[in-house]
Formats: sequence, C-alpha cells, structure tokens
Amino acid sequence: MYNIRNLKNDLFYIGCSDRRLQLFESAYPIPDGISYNSYLLKDEKTVLFDTVDKCCSCQFFKNLEATLDGKKLDYLVVQHMEPDHAALIKDVKRLYPDVKIVCTAKAQTMIKQFFDFDIDSCIIQVKEGDILKTGTHELQFIMAPMVHWPEVMVTYDKTTKSLFSADAFGSFGAINGNLIDKEVHWERDFLDEYRRYYTNIVGKYGLQVQMLLKKVAALDIQTIYPLHGLIIKENIALLIDKYNKWSTYTPEENCVLIAYTSVYGGTESAVEILAGKLADIGIKNIKMFDLAFTHHSKVLAEAFKASHIILATTTYNAGVFESMQSFIHSLVTHNLQNRKYVLIENGSWAATCGSQIKTELEKLKGSEILTDTLCLKSTLKKEQLTELENVVITIEKSLNI
Repeated sequence: MYNIRNLKNDLFYIGCSDRRLQLFESAYPIPDGISYNSYLLKDEKTVLFDTVDKCCSCQFFKNLEATLDGKKLDYLVVQHMEPDHAALIKDVKRLYPDVKIVCTAKAQTMIKQFFDFDIDSCIIQVKEGDILKTGTHELQFIMAPMVHWPEVMVTYDKTTKSLFSADAFGSFGAINGNLIDKEVHWERDFLDEYRRYYTNIVGKYGLQVQMLLKKVAALDIQTIYPLHGLIIKENIALLIDKYNKWSTYTPEENCVLIAYTSVYGGTESAVEILAGKLADIGIKNIKMFDLAFTHHSKVLAEAFKASHIILATTTYNAGVFESMQSFIHSLVTHNLQNRKYVLIENGSWAATCGSQIKTELEKLKGSEILTDTLCLKSTLKKEQLTELENVVITIEKSLNI
C-alpha cells in the first residue's frame, strides 16, 4: 500500500521514516528515528527531488508509482549524493528509463563512483543560477558545496517560493504523521534535534553555510523542504537565525556547560560543588554532562549553544580520559570557535591532562582559557576552595551578569 501526502496542489511527499535504526551514519544515536524525505512535483513535466535510503525502497517505489498515476517521470533532481538520499538512483533509472538526471558536475562524477549504468547519456548538468522550466514552475539551482558534501545544490521553486534545501535545515527524528512545523510545538519539542543535527553533521563547515545563507537571504522563501525532518513554514526566520549563529560559532546564550568524566567520584564531586556555586551567584541554565554516559553528539550541540565551557577530567594512562578525549576531538573536528573555557584536571600522582587539552583547544579560533588549570590530586581539598571561588568569580565577570 502506498503512503503519499499532498503538500500543495501538484507537490507530493513520497518519503518515509526509519524508527529501527539505532545510529545514524553508524555514529549518532537517533532514539526518535530519522526521516528520508523525497518530493514529487507533477507539473507538465514531472520532477522527483532525490530518492531515499535503501531501507525504504519498497515503500518509496510504491509511493512514486501511485503518485505518478500513469504519468512518465521526466526529471530526477539529485541535490545530494549521500546514499541515504541517492541509494535508489539506479533503480529509478531502470524503472523509468527515459528520466533525465539533473545534478552538478561533481554529483555526476559521484554517481559514477556509486553506480555502473550509462550516466552521461541521461545527465542534465547544471550550475549556479540555471533554471529548469517544467510548465507552470521555474526551478532555479543554487550551488551549496560542502553543506555538507562538495556536490550539493539546493533548488528554489520561483513559482511557489519554495526551497528544496538538501541536508540544510534538516533534523534527526522520524515523521510521525505531522509533516509541517506549524502542526507541532516546533521550538519546544524539535529545535534541540535541529541543533544536534546541524552541529554534528554540518557544523564544521560554517564558512560554506554562511555562503549559502547569503544566497538564501536574496530569496523570498515561504516554505523549506529539507531531506530530513519537518517541512518548515512558520519558523523560517527563527531557523535561519539559528543557522547564522551556529555557522558563525556565535553562542546562543550566555550560559555555562560543564562536561566531565570521573572514575571514582573525585572529579564529579568537584564540579557538583562548582555548579552549585555558579547557581548561587545567579547563573541560569547550567548544563552538566558525564561524558562516559551521555553521547558526545548531544554535548557538542550544547557546546554550540553555550558561551562558557568547563572541561573536567582525569589523567588516564598519562593522557586524557577516553570519553573526554573523544569529546575534545569532536570539538576540534567540528571547528567550534569563540568559546571561553575553564579546565579542571585530576591525577592521583601525575595530573597532566590539562595541558594536553589546552593544546587541542588552541587549534580553535577564538578559544580563551579563562583561568589557570585547577589541579586536583584525587579529590578537592578544603584549601582549594579559594581556587574554586576564584573560578566562579572569573566566570561571573566574563559573563557580565
């Protein structure tokens, strides 16, 4: 049985959701699943915007056949070649042999990497600003390289003022009946997953996202159709504002994130005391995570949100404790800039991890270490409470509260 949704006159949603997958890209937990969005435009010419992951192939082709309802498929617009959106290109070509594949030059090369059919004979290669007229609709193609692969483009429907945005403006989470942001409590229930998706999937490429945002700013956009997550209508301005902050590495809030690891409780006790003292002076919205138990993708999203980050961990095998080391690696590889840090190291006989963390953070533009590293020897001692108080005072001054 097919499962299609009529979005607007001649535009249909024919995508699907996966609630069984545990890790997106074998890396990111998705407890609420993931959607693979695909759209079909039935104008004088029919246009399919991307395919879906192979796990949904049966449902997808039922949806496509039912929506076409006997019409031929004229165009397949390939905006992004990642297999969760492009896995079924060859099958679409096999079932609809006359289809023309519309894509960038880089995508054409990538199609040859993934598939072995005669690609060149059916390709329409497009570049910045090219327009495809399908009847009543005019589709304008906008290049978006490294958001977040080099072949990416997005498509602006000039007729309906709609942006088919590839992986930009997407999110983790399955579609649960409601397709559009105005049908849910979007900011309350969904924004966090949009942030986690952006920071982990796209976060490294702030400069390239800025280039796309400048192009988007010149367009009158009434609807955004991403390849993952809900269709955006009511929250376009808010989401673009968040993208602008995330891609310029501008904190969303003047607040404190505490990320720690603790083997026998000494480090955890110290940061619990520190968190309480920060709260006592009026600091709100403190977030605190044990990195051994909270996946780094969630903590990274919070790091993009917060202005101040406290990193507290143990020295382990003369280095940084593994889960903290993994988180530091994530901060660096996702290029998080312009944050203020406090470092706390613990070591029963040789506390050395603080200097190693500092070396890594120095790779990030705009990083500022606010204080000398607070060094614990197994546990926080009474005589160190003054040092802890000084950390609190320094953070208070830096936050300007």
